[in-house]
Amino acid sequence: MSAGYAVLDRRNVVAVSGEDRKAFLQGLVSNDVLRVTPDHAAYALFLTPQGKFLHDFTLVESGSGEDAVLLLDPETDRRADLLRRLKMYKLRSKITLEDRADQLRVAVAFGDGALEALGLPAEPGATRPFGGGIAFTDPRLPALGARLFLPAEGLAVLGATGLAPGDVAEYDRLRLSLGVPDGTLDLIPEKSIPLESRMDALNAISWDKGCYMGQELTARTKYRALIKKKLFPVTVDGALPEAGTPVTLDGKDVGEVRSGRDGAALALLRLEDVQHAAGTGLTFQAGAATLTPREPAWDPTTKG
Repeated sequence: MSAGYAVLDRRNVVAVSGEDRKAFLQGLVSNDVLRVTPDHAAYALFLTPQGKFLHDFTLVESGSGEDAVLLLDPETDRRADLLRRLKMYKLRSKITLEDRADQLRVAVAFGDGALEALGLPAEPGATRPFGGGIAFTDPRLPALGARLFLPAEGLAVLGATGLAPGDVAEYDRLRLSLGVPDGTLDLIPEKSIPLESRMDALNAISWDKGCYMGQELTARTKYRALIKKKLFPVTVDGALPEAGTPVTLDGKDVGEVRSGRDGAALALLRLEDVQHAAGTGLTFQAGAATLTPREPAWDPTTKG
């Protein structure tokens, strides 16, 4: 895929500033906020107390000293919900929460040579100033390319890098081919379990930080090996099923389809049924389509 860029309108930027900004988020989100610096971005989850998904976002630091601010990119139509939930826990913390949607846009640069065009290494979360904003290697998976938080004028600078204007459909095709979930396109608020969605392999969870919302149940799920289902990238032969379509194997419900596009999708499937299908030659069905799952190469738990 040739290198290109696109504006990611389904994400917008919110800011957390003030001297307690890191300590405040450290007690709430799944990743180690203390390791977020102007040189290093992270990917994190905001969970329910029961360890279920509520929000996901990348997280970067901009500025220094009194001007330092943490920038997050929740889903556009759900950012008010995230801000509301954060305000519930603010109490006496010295922080300010602000919607920056009118100041910054979220863009992605992807395809062969995209990171090089932005002067970024293939290191998850590597960050540098760009176009009056910030560019960073996707902290989930460098194969996704880069994410950028830019003022409107910064978008024009992207074209000067040699990256071609693209569209979100191209980016989605890449994301789906890699098997990477994206917010509520693939996770269900208050229901989805992070490890079922392979969030541990996508650098969303710190196992050695202190407590955070949902930490106890997330750790218990890992250490007691309680995962029975996982998201799989699937090839779709036939009409693309809608999100939520049940997946069957030999007439039995074994999961459901999540997001998809152009013959590729993600599906939540029972692990034992994936193993059974591999050994018997049975096929997964969703509506009128046949699904062929595969293990994502980036998940170390799938390797021999």
